[in-house]
Amino acid sequence: MQFETFILRSLFAACLLICSLVMGAMIYAKPAPAPVTTQPTVAQSATVAQALAVVPVSCALPSDGVICPRRVG
Repeated sequence: MQFETFILRSLFAACLLICSLVMGAMIYAKPAPAPVTTQPTVAQSATVAQALAVVPVSCALPSDGVICPRRVG
């Protein structure tokens, strides 16, 4: 019986130690700085505008009439 008690107490101590280490790492973690981005150039803006202007011919989802409205005519 004492062996089992010793094992359970050791397991509790190990779990408590791991939990404390994880909580400490979360509390004292420093976030990485966000990368500085530059303003897009005119050519990049034109490319984005062209990409957003493209209209798909058909719906990528199943055409069941609920998610993708069907064209009349």
